[in-house]
Amino acid sequence: MNHEVKSAGRILDILEYMTTLRDGVSLSQVMRDLGFPKSSTHGLLQTLMARGHVVQNSAGKYILVEASRRGFPFRRNEEPLVVLAMPFMQQLRDRCGETVLLATMNANCDIRRLAKCVSHHPVRYDVNMDSAIVPYCTAIGRVLLAHGAEEAVEAYLARTTFLSYTRFTVTNRDQIRRLLIKVRRDGYAVNDQEFVTGSTGLAAPLFDAGGEAVAAVNLGTLTSRYLARREELLLMLRDTADQISQSLGSLSEDPRRDPVAGREQEPRREPDRR
Repeated sequence: MNHEVKSAGRILDILEYMTTLRDGVSLSQVMRDLGFPKSSTHGLLQTLMARGHVVQNSAGKYILVEASRRGFPFRRNEEPLVVLAMPFMQQLRDRCGETVLLATMNANCDIRRLAKCVSHHPVRYDVNMDSAIVPYCTAIGRVLLAHGAEEAVEAYLARTTFLSYTRFTVTNRDQIRRLLIKVRRDGYAVNDQEFVTGSTGLAAPLFDAGGEAVAAVNLGTLTSRYLARREELLLMLRDTADQISQSLGSLSEDPRRDPVAGREQEPRREPDRR
């Protein structure tokens, strides 16, 4: 067996091993459990980190990115974003105690989750990484639509059948357009029980060096906890989004945010339209 084949096998061994773990694992533990030498084990873990499948926590332990439990989920241009964003997402999760998600949108306005850091609360918000995202009535969807190409977004709105998932879901096309304008102006979106009753999401865009919104970060929580801490949660989310954007090369905390609107209170829930 040549060196390349052996390395490929060890990479797969490490991935399979880490799918069985929920907590972080040290380099020495990986070496001990798999019987690999230190030099190659460290190199393989560094490769997995560079490709966005593994991250290190503050204690230096290695953790498998949640999405990688189902294989190799990332396209090449998504790997650097996941690697960069995950430490900030973990910090936000640990600060606020709630679940944090990262997602992108393609030219057809299809949204794809890239990573998540799940809350440690016994009762918490969580989502299957492969489940569909409905852009028009989710916080992360509205943020990405609000910053998407105008023609693509109009095509999405024209072809979409707007369903009521809860009694709070906004399904009027013109009202959704107005909401997207507000989201773009304010620099964040709030989905207050429009997709799942009892669940509230907050999302903010991530900007690259060219000022383009390349992704969005979402904070998901129970509505009861959101109502008790809404200003605090929103501030922490936006601070994290600004930090990630700056790490991506953005020169300002949000190049398209209206400085006055950005200080407004979060919008009230829309009334029942059914």
